[in-house]
Amino acid sequence: MREEFLHYIWQFQKFNKTELKTAAGESLEIFHPGTYNIDSGPDFFAAKLKIGDQLWAGNVEIHLKSSDWYAHHHETDSAYDNVILHVVWEHDVEVFRKDESVIASLELKEKINPEIQQNYLQLFSQSKEWINCEKFFPNFNDFDIESWLTRLYFERLEEKTNLIFDLLKQSNNDWEAVLFKLMAKNFGLNKNGDAFLELARAIDFEIIRKLSQNQFQLEAVLLGHAGLLADDFEDTYFKSLKSEYHYLKKKFKLGEPIAVKPLFFRLRPDNFPTIRLAQLAAIFAKSTSVFSGLSKAKSKKEIYQFFNVEVSNYWQTHYNFRSKHNPKPKRLSKSFIDLLIINSIVPLQYAFAKSQHREEETYLDLISEVGLESNSIVENFQKLKPKLFTNAMHSQSLLQLKYSYCDVNRCLKCALGAKFIKGKY
Repeated sequence: MREEFLHYIWQFQKFNKTELKTAAGESLEIFHPGTYNIDSGPDFFAAKLKIGDQLWAGNVEIHLKSSDWYAHHHETDSAYDNVILHVVWEHDVEVFRKDESVIASLELKEKINPEIQQNYLQLFSQSKEWINCEKFFPNFNDFDIESWLTRLYFERLEEKTNLIFDLLKQSNNDWEAVLFKLMAKNFGLNKNGDAFLELARAIDFEIIRKLSQNQFQLEAVLLGHAGLLADDFEDTYFKSLKSEYHYLKKKFKLGEPIAVKPLFFRLRPDNFPTIRLAQLAAIFAKSTSVFSGLSKAKSKKEIYQFFNVEVSNYWQTHYNFRSKHNPKPKRLSKSFIDLLIINSIVPLQYAFAKSQHREEETYLDLISEVGLESNSIVENFQKLKPKLFTNAMHSQSLLQLKYSYCDVNRCLKCALGAKFIKGKY
């Protein structure tokens, strides 16, 4: 038994309230269970009760046993002075306030619907399963799953906008600068995302703005400030970039390159930081208003066209400064652009609409155009519900479900888990 289960039972009043009495035998009426508190302090605020003939307004604390009150040292914490009811699975000791008056207790052990209790125990006994409801997931209604995934997608978008609004503050409300930083992070993918974001933060966007339409100078600043021009190579283009970087560094008072250089190790050549930064330079050399173009984009085709850029001639025959290869285009692949749509463009469109207090939801159409992502989590969910999941909104929602609910046993906060416990799936 977990306290979280008792929180759920109390919040949604899933117990027998007929002739309800406290542990001391006084009658108990519940007018409002209170507001669930996710921070420190009592579990529910502002409950309204009638105990005996006395009306009460105050807080409710929940424990498995009454003695947990003392185990958690609530008797010395003033935050618990206004607790009017102690809800427990098992009442084993009296609990007193500082003035030595008894806090009324409600024992739930014999009052919870046996089916709900059995379903709960069954759900949390699946310790060897990939997710707690793995055996039951195929039986969930498709409509219920899709409805929950839509809510989860917005939850994931909200989490992604936290970074965007942080970047907005750091950028003096300059959305173009925010997009540059966000795209830099996502051009770095998992391995170099943090380093690329540090790089973008270290370069005042006004410099990028002034150098727009000059691809060579943008390359010099990005590669140089990333620390990728620190070595010496007998390569004419390398020397030109290095010379240009030192000139621009002095001109714009750039300071020192970022502390941690981007990594090449275990990356496919197309994902080498040299190539990704050269592509980023090509994008910001193509347009003086990248944000304006992408924030209004409504279709995948439109975005594919926007990102139809080519790196400079040197990078068509190089992945790094060490060796040369036969000419090969280094355009952004559709799969990479899809990642940008998922992780940069749609979250940015959502955040911008939110900042403008608009309810425009064209970004939902856009994310739905992007194909289902391929990873082990999505593949495992597909095995449980074949053919139900078809696009990137689904795959992003499934990632949110797995990481934020399944992995941390938040089944009672999951719409599907809650339906299972109620026996309504």
